[in-house]
Amino acid sequence: MGNLHSVAKALEHVAPDSVHIEVTDNPERIRAADRILLPGVGAIRDCMGEIRRQGVDQLVREAVDAGKPLLGVCVGMQALMAHSLENDGIDCLNYFDGEVRRFKDGQTDEHGLPMKVPHMGWNNVELKIDHPLLAGIQSGDRFYFVHSYAADAHPEYTAATCNYGTTFAAMIYRDNIFATQFHPEKSFPAGIKLLDNFVRWNGKP
Repeated sequence: MGNLHSVAKALEHVAPDSVHIEVTDNPERIRAADRILLPGVGAIRDCMGEIRRQGVDQLVREAVDAGKPLLGVCVGMQALMAHSLENDGIDCLNYFDGEVRRFKDGQTDEHGLPMKVPHMGWNNVELKIDHPLLAGIQSGDRFYFVHSYAADAHPEYTAATCNYGTTFAAMIYRDNIFATQFHPEKSFPAGIKLLDNFVRWNGKP
């Protein structure tokens, strides 16, 4: 769902010459991959519908069980949560407890200016943990967000938070899974550094 090739191009930019980046829905190609990136944009119902129709839910399960590094991006992160309230509510892949909820309308910032939904543009994130994917990234670094819904994840799984009227999970993690609400491929330089870390990550926390 969305511009998958922009993510692939960003990975190609940081990957060693020996690494092959492929955009595919072929189950055998996905099973053969050393690392998997699960991106997504748009409505969660459509995204989850495609994930289930193409059997990607099972492929993700196989990859996670095998200990392969898995990176979710934007709606790809939301799909890893237990449930989303978008589209009148839909069950997701349930790797992380918690719900995905819409930002409240009518919020104002510290200057009294209205905060528009969707949350679109650059924002700072506050790191909560040390992690191989965060090497070279500092708390307070800025990343590029485009979303109307955000994850209310358990602190145990929250790698970083962001504030847009309310504090939400900007990154989540467990074992060999890591996910970001922002778009790392649009978040130079910190987002590109995260992707650089991902192509070298062995899946160990």
